[in-house]
This record gives sequence, structure tokens and C-alpha cells, in this order.
Amino acid sequence: MILSSELTSQPMTSQSIYQHGSPSRTGILLINLGTPDAPTAKALRPYLKQFLSDQRVIEIPRLLWWPILYGFILPFRPKKSAEKYAQIWMPEGSPLKVHTERQTALLRKTVQTQIQTELIVEYAMNIGTPSIPEVLEKMQAQGCERILVIPLFPQYSSSSTASAIDNVCAAMKNIRNLPEIRTVKQYHEHPSYIAALAQNVRDYWDKNGQPDKLIISFHGVPRKNLDNGDPYHCLCQKTGRLLAEALKLNADQYQVCFQSRFGRAEWLTPYTDITLKQLAKVHTQRVDVVCPGFVSDCLETLEEIAIEAKETFIKAGGQEFHYIPCLNERDDWIQALTDITKNHLQGWLNLENKKEELALSRARALEMGAKD
Repeated sequence: MILSSELTSQPMTSQSIYQHGSPSRTGILLINLGTPDAPTAKALRPYLKQFLSDQRVIEIPRLLWWPILYGFILPFRPKKSAEKYAQIWMPEGSPLKVHTERQTALLRKTVQTQIQTELIVEYAMNIGTPSIPEVLEKMQAQGCERILVIPLFPQYSSSSTASAIDNVCAAMKNIRNLPEIRTVKQYHEHPSYIAALAQNVRDYWDKNGQPDKLIISFHGVPRKNLDNGDPYHCLCQKTGRLLAEALKLNADQYQVCFQSRFGRAEWLTPYTDITLKQLAKVHTQRVDVVCPGFVSDCLETLEEIAIEAKETFIKAGGQEFHYIPCLNERDDWIQALTDITKNHLQGWLNLENKKEELALSRARALEMGAKD
């Protein structure tokens, strides 16, 4: 366990030596939740420890939470979680990491084509690797004086978006020459994002037909988060409504639900698993599930929904279950991400220094006695 006093005692670092007239570049940092390095209990333990030690994620007082975490969760949960990850692991690695890497490469190519400026585009994981501090250090070494941080969570939540921004700020404490930072809080209603979601569903339905009910499932959070002012619930509802409107669905044709509840406390409702059982009991023949809160397929979509939720629905008497994949590397999603990026880069791109101006600035600095 790392104490706050240990964090504040860490020495300030200088990742790169400042030079007069050096290129001033703009970077884009995508941040996703994170993933273990392997589908094994050994890899899951440090991942879960880091994740469940975050006070944004678990708001229980530490004196009460540490005995639960170290006495009951970490000794047993890694093995069970590893078994789940093993079911969805890709040859290239964790689906979340694979898709995030691909999205980063595609965004890098697209923004450079559309903006015609060489931008540094990298990704980091809030939990696990590559970590936020190491990627920020890498970006500074490449000359990034301005960094746009885009958490890949469409709907803001304290436990996801705010946690990622916390870790960016914590990393900044150890950087001597701070870059300018902008952060994207949310894009739950961005027109390009909604359009990509809707077209993804339409494309699936064109190939597989339409269901009796579309379940729009978001990751859950404790109900007390809403009561304490977290807007996540409202943002999910708005995304769900806008998606349904784009698909021209009436109120009886879709349902917004919440998955992944943990522990005994009340979480946001209605719960996805219970809703699926209820639909099966009233003889709903076919249900499709889409998860707009995730832009990359991961454990929560491929295992919890595509496998577990399907089993829940079929066992309860349902006939047909379809999981609609996440946006992943769809062209319209990459364009939406590009649009979001361009919206938040306004005023920065014209600061990209020209080679001639840099050379002149460097020459003047050397004439005045600056060190080379």
C-alpha cells in the first residue's frame, strides 16, 4: 500500500533538457480503463489491487475497506477473474488493449490527414500498462508542449473519467517543465458519436434482422454516486434516448439498463440481468444488447454480456439473444473521435512552430549567451 506521504516525497524529474528553439508539438492522449497483462491469477492480483484501491472507484472508508480487499477479495477474486478473461483473450492479447491500440493508430492517421499537422497520438491505461506517467514522459520527450487528454468514457463518471484525470494530475507533480493540458470531460451526446452508434446497430440489423427489444446496457455505479451529485446516470439516459431516436424506436422497443453491479449496496437500476429474466418470463422472443458506454469490446461486453447475459436470458425461457459489438475500429467511430479531437484543439494548432521561426529563435538565444 502506497501512502500519500510517499507520493509527495518523490523527487521532481526532468524528462528532457530544455533547448531554445526546440520544436513545440501538440499531443493527444487517449486513456482507457486498463487490463491485466495476461489472463492469469498472477497478473490479475496487481491489476485488481490497483483498481480497487482507487478511492474514486471504492468510496468506502479505508479502515473498513482494506480488510475486505486484502482479506476476502485479493486472495480469491484473481483466480475467478482470470478464468473469465481467458474466455475472451485474443491471440494478440487483451481485447480492450488490442482495440485501443488500433484506435490510436487509426486516429493518428486520420487527424494527420484531415488537419495536415503532425500530431503525437498515444494511449495509456488508467490501470495497468502502459501507465499514464510513462506515456506522458514519452510524449514530453517527443516535444509535446500541449496535450489533449481524452478519456475513452463517453459518459462522465467520477469512478472512470475523474479517476483518469486524477492520475494525469498526479503524474504532473513529478514533471518540472509542465505542458499545457486540456481534458475532454464527456461526449455522450456528440452528434458524430451518436451517429456512429446508430449506424453500428443498423448495420447489425441489416444482416441479422431486428429484435423484439433492444437493451441499451451501461456499466453500473452505486446509487449513492447519483445521490451525491454524479451526473453519470443522467448522461447514460440521454445517450440511450438519442440512440433510440436515431433508430426511430418507440418507448416499448428499447430499455436502458445497468450491468456489472458489485457488493450488496444498491446500484443504478434497472439491472440488466434482472431485466433480461423479466423479458424472458413475458415471452419476449428475441433480445439484442448494445453497450454504448464502452467504445472497445472488453471483459464487460464479451464475457458479461455476450456469454453470461445470453445464458441468463436463455435459461429464463428466452429464445434468441444477440450481442451487438462495440464501435471498435469502425470508420465512423474513428471519424467521431477525430471530430471530438478537432473540437478541443481549437486555438492550439496555429501555435505549431515553423522550422524557419524555430531556427531564428534558436540563433538569437545563442547570440545572447544561451547554452547549446
